[in-house]
Amino acid sequence: MRTSARIVVILAAIAVVAAAAFYYLRPGMLTPVSGAPQLSASTQLINKGEYLARIGDCIACHTQPTGIAFAGGRAMHTPFGALYVPNITPDDETGIGLWTSDEFYRMMHSGLARNGSLLYPAMPYPQYTQVTRADSDAIYAYLMSITPVKQKNREHELRFPYNNRDLLIGWRTLYFKEGEYKPDPKQSVDWNRGAYLVKGLGHCAMCHTAVNALGGSSEAKAFEGGMIPNQNWYAPSLTSNKEAGLGNWTIKEITDLLQSGVSHRGTVYGPMAEVVFNSLQYMTDDDAKAMAVYLKALPQKEESAPPTSQARLVSPETMELGRKVYVAQCVMCHGDNGRGQPPAYPPLAGNQSITMETPVNSIRMVLNGGYPPGTKKNPRPHGMPPFSHILNDDEVAAVTTYIRVAWGNTGTPVNAKQVNDLRILLPE
Repeated sequence: MRTSARIVVILAAIAVVAAAAFYYLRPGMLTPVSGAPQLSASTQLINKGEYLARIGDCIACHTQPTGIAFAGGRAMHTPFGALYVPNITPDDETGIGLWTSDEFYRMMHSGLARNGSLLYPAMPYPQYTQVTRADSDAIYAYLMSITPVKQKNREHELRFPYNNRDLLIGWRTLYFKEGEYKPDPKQSVDWNRGAYLVKGLGHCAMCHTAVNALGGSSEAKAFEGGMIPNQNWYAPSLTSNKEAGLGNWTIKEITDLLQSGVSHRGTVYGPMAEVVFNSLQYMTDDDAKAMAVYLKALPQKEESAPPTSQARLVSPETMELGRKVYVAQCVMCHGDNGRGQPPAYPPLAGNQSITMETPVNSIRMVLNGGYPPGTKKNPRPHGMPPFSHILNDDEVAAVTTYIRVAWGNTGTPVNAKQVNDLRILLPE
């Protein structure tokens, strides 16, 4: 009897709930909530900071290849010795846990550590100085939100006299100009946003501008290209029609290259592939377009005379050897006429990155091969195998020469010594 009574009570309760639900949830009584749930102001700030830290590519330097994100310890080899990147997780003892937002901004804006010491410019504060206080605070909020990692920082191993930080006073006088980015009222919103990202967080000029013996660069020569120290890759000029000038690229071709690593005009390899993988693929479409607008608008330097094919400078024997190697190893992907199968297999004919004055990147690709980065918009990239174990120095020189002068290309010949110099330098 007691069991039956319980069942009756339960059924009655269910009936009451059902009746209430029918009344309160009948059509027209409630308006569905559309869109995503509202985020708190602090969560929005942290999300913004995470995005900006991606654009700044902070993880690339502050993380060892097999280490914990942002825990530091990675060696950065320079002509002056090795620098070891610090821990920037919010650990109180070994990271930045005790830093204030003011101290973090001073580091970004002025290149000063928490204790006031001068930072070496491997930390790109000459570019980060252009970052606004609001964006700096957002990055700070994000870094303070990640899991602290207790990992002691390693002392730099710089040769004398470069281990004397006081010398940086002179360097900063010559090469550092402090100041946030100021929009140009004569330019469009997209141009200004692109300039802010390229010059500031993107720190593109750090690679695409030549550095001198002191590790400094001239603002007047920004984006004119240069060798990346200790990496043995050449970052091409973005202002030269003989290299990677973007004046005749479409906005879509530039944004495709930035976000996915491939476009119908070319493919990124080497250090730029890492930048796309770690950073640029996470850009919004609007920011990618803004960067493309700014990069396309960079003044293009016209050469005094139109370049011509250099095939006449190559001996018939070298051209024939290069052609045979090309047919045996390259033609399947890049075609008889060098037109490739873009975007999977980039064209070699008419490709400015192939015909640059320096053949370093072309030689590196033949020797070491490479893959464009796997990105959200190109998750399964087609790569190029290495040939260093198959071809000797003469064969590499011949095939590199062939692709630099065939099909009307205007590159210069390559010799075996240039190949050997790069072969003995193992990639990092």
